Amino acid sequence: MKNLLFPLILALLLAACVTTQNTSSIATPTEPEAPMPAVISQTLDRSQPPPPGPAPVIQLGQPETFVLDNGLKVFVVENHKLPRVAFSLALNLDPIFEGENAGYISTAGQLMSRGTTSRSKAEIDEAVDFIGASLSTSASGVYASSLTKHTDKLLELMADVTLRPSFPVDELENIKTETISAIQANKDDPGSIASNVRSVLRYGKDHPYGELVTEETVSRIDVAQCKAFYDQYYKPNIGYLAIVGDIDLEKAKELAEKYFGEWQPAEVPKKVYPATTPPEQTQVAIVDRPQSVQSTINITYPVPLKTGHPDVVKARVMNTILGGGGFSSYLFQNLRETHGYTYGAYSSLSSDRLVGSFNAAGDVRNEVTDSAVVEFLHELRRIREEPVEEEKLQTIKNFITGSFARSLESPSTIARFAINIDRYDLPEDYYKDYLKNIQSVTVEEVQEMAQKYILPENAHILVVGKASEVADKLTKFGPVQYYDIYGTPYTPTTAEDLSGEIAPDQVIENYLDALGGIEKLNQIKDLTQVMNASMQGMQLQITSVRKAPNMSMETVKAGEMEFQKQIFNGTKGVEIVQGQANPLDDKRVKEAMIESRIVP
Repeated sequence: MKNLLFPLILALLLAACVTTQNTSSIATPTEPEAPMPAVISQTLDRSQPPPPGPAPVIQLGQPETFVLDNGLKVFVVENHKLPRVAFSLALNLDPIFEGENAGYISTAGQLMSRGTTSRSKAEIDEAVDFIGASLSTSASGVYASSLTKHTDKLLELMADVTLRPSFPVDELENIKTETISAIQANKDDPGSIASNVRSVLRYGKDHPYGELVTEETVSRIDVAQCKAFYDQYYKPNIGYLAIVGDIDLEKAKELAEKYFGEWQPAEVPKKVYPATTPPEQTQVAIVDRPQSVQSTINITYPVPLKTGHPDVVKARVMNTILGGGGFSSYLFQNLRETHGYTYGAYSSLSSDRLVGSFNAAGDVRNEVTDSAVVEFLHELRRIREEPVEEEKLQTIKNFITGSFARSLESPSTIARFAINIDRYDLPEDYYKDYLKNIQSVTVEEVQEMAQKYILPENAHILVVGKASEVADKLTKFGPVQYYDIYGTPYTPTTAEDLSGEIAPDQVIENYLDALGGIEKLNQIKDLTQVMNASMQGMQLQITSVRKAPNMSMETVKAGEMEFQKQIFNGTKGVEIVQGQANPLDDKRVKEAMIESRIVP
């Protein structure tokens, strides 16, 4: 009985509480009681997405600006949340064609921080590290940041590398060595090869965007060229200085004048280059990489889309739908989700002050290379011919809105926007109205942009991959032209060049000829190599001795202590480890017979 009464009493108490709450909400006894809203009885239709709201209103802070007497334009964005301040100097340079010394401009930018008239590189590095700062230089500007309390010291260093670089010869050689090493490391990287060749295809080698930095061009760089670039182009009257962080306007004016006021202005040369255009018909380019198990595909061409052009916003929406929107884009859904050809397929449509570019790219298995190209072209034609669905368009607009909003979290964005408005002569409200302009893009405008800038019939189809497996299948898209890794065209001379099927004895013969010829190699009777290494503080010496025809001895020692020795007399061998001798088994003997030859 007790178990039955307890639920009944609890229910009565809850009912009393509800009644009390309802009566207390009545305003006056004479007014009729308002019915309770029937929230619980409503059914939410989850099959229909909610209608889009209005575009967010962007409240962009306005940086304080002023101009020094030498023409340097300064933009100040105060942000006192953290005791840090950053200084970013950017030069408004036209692209420069470097010719046979390609790479010297980038080298000059790096060299600026490697020594000044009063400090060596070591002294600069030590001073920067001592205050926990960052300092870097490039051909187009200088960046520095530190805690607010170190601002004066930081600017002293920044001004020193900006106004008084010494261009030390020894540091130039270091930079050239580093650059050549990077070039050599990228020679076999499909992505780097594709980047080189597509630049040449789009612009040509006589254009600043199409010329390539090679080992040969870097080797020709000298200090005089670096100084000439600096003297001619590093001028305050084409400069923008952004100051962002824990600083006020008056302090910024004082510091800018103190450290950069003495910088002397001068006229800077302007550069003009002929227009580049897409090919009259689709062209197929292949870079043969015989060891590739997959193909790197690029579909690319130049685009006459200048920075700040009214089409830029609408074209961004269109390209985000095509391949710039991640998982939801046409290319990604087709080539990855539907066909499983690749981990990802993307596109970019870039504006530029000189000439823009379009590129669609992905890495696919060799056996589906031609099929993947078919699907790339299908999606390029699809966005030209079929209106995008309204729901898809709204999803992409939301994606762009979110990305833009996240970029505003950085105070430096405000300074960058202000500099872009001045640098590219944009409308004052360009960024303030950016999201409103994104949201106003229509289905018809997306198709208009696609028909204007997506050109599947006037593109370079570039494939870096194993030619013997993919070249013949690419002829369906147009004549196939072979290029080396630097974008120089060539014609394979024989069928063997196309198939890669060269007889093993021919490979060996060519190898021996490259080493000097079999007769000279046979004159070598012994070879000794001594190698030194350090491991955990221990100095090791490794000695390798070879004697013709195939005898060898190898030892590993630390001082007078011998850790390991292997001896092979041409037919049998022994390995001695800490005094314990063990004969080589049959497998090790076969390996030693090859490894013990002076020329394997």
